[in-house]
Order: sequence, then structure tokens, then C-alpha cells
Amino acid sequence: MLDTLAHALRRHPDRPAVLGTTPTGAVRTKATFGDLADLADRYAAALYARGTGRGSTVGVAVRPGPRALAVMLAVHRLGARAAVLDPGAGPDVLRARLALARPDVVLADAAAQAVAGWARPLARRASLALPDLAELGPVATVGPRLPGCAPALDADVRAVPLPPPVDEDGDAVIVFTSGTTSQPRAVVHTRSSLAAGMTTVAGLVRPEAGRPVLGGTFFVLVPSLASGAPVALPARSVRVLARQLRRLAPQATYLTPPQLRRLLAEGGRFSGRVWTGSAPASADLLTRVKRAGAEEAWGVYALTELFPAAAVEQADRAAFTGEGDLVGVPLPGVVAKTDASGELLLSGPAARDRYLGEDPDPWVATGDRARLDGGRIVLEGRHKDMVLRHAENIYPGLYEPALHIPGVELALLVGVPADDGDESLVAVVQPSSGADRDALRASLAGPLERMGSARPDAVLLADIPLSGRSRKPDRAAAARLAARRLAERSRG
Repeated sequence: MLDTLAHALRRHPDRPAVLGTTPTGAVRTKATFGDLADLADRYAAALYARGTGRGSTVGVAVRPGPRALAVMLAVHRLGARAAVLDPGAGPDVLRARLALARPDVVLADAAAQAVAGWARPLARRASLALPDLAELGPVATVGPRLPGCAPALDADVRAVPLPPPVDEDGDAVIVFTSGTTSQPRAVVHTRSSLAAGMTTVAGLVRPEAGRPVLGGTFFVLVPSLASGAPVALPARSVRVLARQLRRLAPQATYLTPPQLRRLLAEGGRFSGRVWTGSAPASADLLTRVKRAGAEEAWGVYALTELFPAAAVEQADRAAFTGEGDLVGVPLPGVVAKTDASGELLLSGPAARDRYLGEDPDPWVATGDRARLDGGRIVLEGRHKDMVLRHAENIYPGLYEPALHIPGVELALLVGVPADDGDESLVAVVQPSSGADRDALRASLAGPLERMGSARPDAVLLADIPLSGRSRKPDRAAAARLAARRLAERSRG
């Protein structure tokens, strides 16, 4: 579908492609179809001049928008693969991840370079942190440069000829998901699996040419633009986002459950079809979205390894009276089954090819317990120790080692259920015998700061429950302990 998009950009160069908004919610064009095509060609020529091609890895630290999309189109044209750098992961984790797939070049906008440099203290307040990007590989700036930024990627590239587009399968993108700093894990999607996922999205959302779609993810931008529909990037302010929706009246909207809840609290109204994912979407939330004007309200079940896997509309979700969380019928091409332990396994053309450094595997182990009810997937809880907070997956194993500083006997990160399927992240820290608790809290400040967006909502100093013959830390019991302690705090 990226090839389809590349052709579509040239057919209607003057059409608005990526839309922004003013504080009043008025629509403004950030890039036309032609702008995106020209930018992608410039980036492709610049990368080609640097020797980028099949087998190359390009680190990408660019905010969502026209430039990020143009970078992905350029990388795709050259047959290289993009490694997505997440500034919310924390510098220690990111440094370990990129050691596994060291990029030949790192493309970063001025904001990412500021997060890694002079603006690091400010960025930490927003739970963003990057190591010195030059440690990861040669750096080039995408977009406007600020003092101290690396040289621009596309400087003096007009004389460089464009190579013919690569027209064969191969690695397309690397997305790091879990593991530890000593054993990071990365999902590798091929060009074919990426295309299959975007084709599924297009068939699910059915974007119509000329009518706007609102959403900021890659899987919203590409299918919509390939269908001729302009895409509006959601405003960060919930008040402005409410105005944006009112003025834009999009045919389709994709927002996370936390964004939907904030919008509803602001009195936001919807139009067309609304889609949500990345976190559980209850029947109540989908019902409230429809009451706020949406023609349809859909919950999407997806994983980094397979996007999207299933979807359910509000009417079916509300009518379901069985136990568990109905996420819908597997989408076309997706095959679902459960193993002997009840874990949900998925396969299909959109499934990732492999984990980096491992052999290909057609089946994706979701980590979710599930049952198949008349062909529908019903989730029954999670196998893996993942905490889901504000539509973000947090893997405790990434961050717990950093909490084991002098004076700490044991430390766990656990999720405490909150409203509407969300969780609070709590660090339960057991001090060593005789440790000064005030001094220990002060010593934990540094490791907690480096955790980026995984920084816990609360830190409890307590003895961690143990279980089993080997007396391993009992996560479930620790989560119950954290829930009780937080409840006592709120009552006090």
C-alpha cells in the first residue's frame, strides 16, 4: 500500500493531504499530496547518496506528521528498514535496544535532538528522554534545524538521481516492544506484512476520497491518503481537539480510550465512525461515544505483532452478556486459536515475520488468555506481566533492574486496576534490613527519572509477598497489597 500511496500522491498534487488546526479548531493544510511526494523524493535521494539501500537500517526519531511519513516512504522506496526510536522508553533502554539493530544513520527532528541535548531537563518533566543520538550512529536533521542540531539530511541533494523503487519483499520496520536492557526484544515487519495490515485497515475503515479522517498513527495516515482522504492530526489540547472535531466533521476518527474519555468530559461531539484501540474500550465508553454523535463506535484489538486483529462495534459489545472482554471476530486473513494454557495465538498475512535475532514464526503469542465463542475472541486476562496505562504497554522487566540500588532488597512494578480498564503503575520496593527509608527514597529519584514514560504513579516501601517453593516474589499478591495501600491513602 505504500507503493499505492506513492502513486496517489502524484495523481492529485494540489489536494490537501495532512491537516492541522488552529486554537479555534479551524482547519489548516500542513502538506498537500504533492508536498509529501516531493519531500519523500528528497529524503530518498539524500539517503541514497549516503549509501542507504537494501540491508540498511535507518533510525527514526521524528514526530508524527508529514516529515515522518515522507521519511517512511523514502526508506521504503530504497528497500531499507526503519527502526522506530521511542523517546518515552528512557535512555538506558533505548541504548540497549539500538545495540541490537545499530542504525546506519539516525534521522531526528530538532525536537528529538533537543530532548537528547539542551532541553533534557525540560523533557524529563514530560517523561521524555533520549541518549546522545550520536552514540547510536551518524545523525542527520529532518526539518528545520536549531543551533546545535546535526546537518540537514536533504542539503544539496538536487543533483542526486533517484534509484528505481525496490519491488521485492524484505524487512520494512523494527519496533521495539519488550524484553530487558540485557535482552531487548524487537518486532520485525516485512514489506508484505506491513502492506497486509494497512490493507486490512482500509477494508475496515473504508475511507472515502475527499472526506477528512482524524488520527495520527501510521496505520491511519497511509490507508486514508492512499484512498484520497486527507488526514487531520489530532490537536494535543482536549479543548482544541473538541473544536477541531466540530469544525472538521470527519468521516472517521481514531483516538485512544484515554483521549475519548477526556473528550467526553469536555463535552466533545463526534461524527461518522469512531475507532479506538491501544487500551481496553468498555461497552460503556463506546456507548457514550455513540450518544455523543458517532454513527458507529468500534473497539479494535491489535498488537504490535499483528495490527489489526479483531474489531467489535458498540451494539455487539453492549449486547454481550458473557464473562470476559469481547473484542470481536478475527478480521479477514487472521486465524485465531488457543494453546493448552488458554493463551491466544494469532496468525495471518499481517503478522510480524519474526523477532529480531530469532527465526520466523507464523504464530503470534499474544500473552492474553482467551476463549473462542462462536468464532468471536473473548479475552479473559493476561498471561504476561504487562501493565497497561494510558494506552501504553509497560513491561516491568525493562525497568525493575534499575530499582535494585543499594538499600533495596526487592522491587516490583505492578499494575493496580483503575476505572474503565486502565491501570495505575506502582513500584513496590522492599528496603534492606536497617536501610534509612528517607535516604532510600532520595536515592530512588534518579532511577525513577530515567524511566521516562514508565515512571510509576506511586512508590510504596513495603515487604514484597513471596510464594512457591522457591519463594519468588508474588506479583499478584504485591498488586493486591499496592491496591490496599493506595486505598488507605485515599481514605486518609
